[in-house]
Amino acid sequence: MKRFLIFISIFFILIAQAVGLFLLGTYYGYTNRPAIESVTSLYNKEESKPATVDFSLFWEAWKILEERYVDTSGGLNSTSTVNQITDQEKVWGAISGLTKSLNDPYTVFLPPEEKKQFEADISGNFSGVGMEIGIRDGQLVVVSPLPNTPAQLAGIKSGDRIIKIDDINTVEIGVTEAVQKIRGKKGTVVTLTILRGEDNEKFEFKVIRDNIAIPTLETELLPSGVFVIRLYNFSANSPSAFKQALKEFEKSKTDKLLLDLRGNPGGYLEAAIHIASWFLPEDKIVVKELRGKGEDELIHYSLGFDVFSKKLKMAILVDQGSASASEIVAGALAENGIATLVGQKTFGKGSVQELIPLTEETSLKITIARWFTPEGHSISANGLEPEIMIEIDEEDISAGRDPQEEKAVQYLLNLKK
Repeated sequence: MKRFLIFISIFFILIAQAVGLFLLGTYYGYTNRPAIESVTSLYNKEESKPATVDFSLFWEAWKILEERYVDTSGGLNSTSTVNQITDQEKVWGAISGLTKSLNDPYTVFLPPEEKKQFEADISGNFSGVGMEIGIRDGQLVVVSPLPNTPAQLAGIKSGDRIIKIDDINTVEIGVTEAVQKIRGKKGTVVTLTILRGEDNEKFEFKVIRDNIAIPTLETELLPSGVFVIRLYNFSANSPSAFKQALKEFEKSKTDKLLLDLRGNPGGYLEAAIHIASWFLPEDKIVVKELRGKGEDELIHYSLGFDVFSKKLKMAILVDQGSASASEIVAGALAENGIATLVGQKTFGKGSVQELIPLTEETSLKITIARWFTPEGHSISANGLEPEIMIEIDEEDISAGRDPQEEKAVQYLLNLKK
């Protein structure tokens, strides 16, 4: 009996030790489990394991932030939730950080508010100051103010570098965020601090926001007999408006055409191809497109309308506000010998973006290709250099002079073709 009791005691001791070891092992395993497993507020968080990337670092950082981060924005007894970030917003922030790591200002994540803003942009229905902005050499820069908008009327110009929006420094701000801060309710004021020119002259503009109606084009027959088409964008409506403008040009009975693309920030590739096609046969290249890591080349040819090229004297006005689709048309017509470029070097925005929905509320706008002129010059790398370079300065503007247009008109009048 005594031996039996001893045996039972040893048995329970062993059981207790086994349970203790199991619990200890379970606790150790729980506290040392992969960080991704400790993040319980998310779903669809399966850990990917690419060959060269240790993705567990991301989840370790998430876990540490969850456990140790303290919001310093409130007071001692503050219960404010203004700065409390949801887990979903953290995920959005992580995706934004991923796009920023590419160092491409045109590749961005669009969370709900930014997605709504972008949809307003492409519909042409928004209130703001009326200017196209971009990134050049890491700085926020005005591509072009739209005609007759608060930005232009206030005196903002192409090439101005925006260093502050109200009291916010723009050093770490991308294009999408900057647009969001500049936009606002009609009648409200936004203060833009800019640097201008090589001397970094500093200006501060208080601009009153207004509803922005984006114009398409204007036409004018000059007393000299030169017909001018001022094209302000390459929207979905631009091809039909341009076709109507060409009908007016035909009725004018002149062979001298001046296409003014100054301050035109671009738009749809299809619109650029359509407009260039009025001057090119179908075997001529409008633009080359390189896309994908394999650099697959896609060549966009003229649609072959070609109704003017054999009897036309043509010049195109460009400046540092001419970008994207403007550079495609200008490059195509210049390199195919149809038109001569007059003015200043163009902006150099030669990349293609695609909008990819991620959810109903969010999208990813990514660069998927680069544009090259028919002769293979990179638009992004170099922009376009006009054959006839001529500047326009403050004195000219104040006096109502346009030396660039005057030079282009003179060139057309002297041209023998």
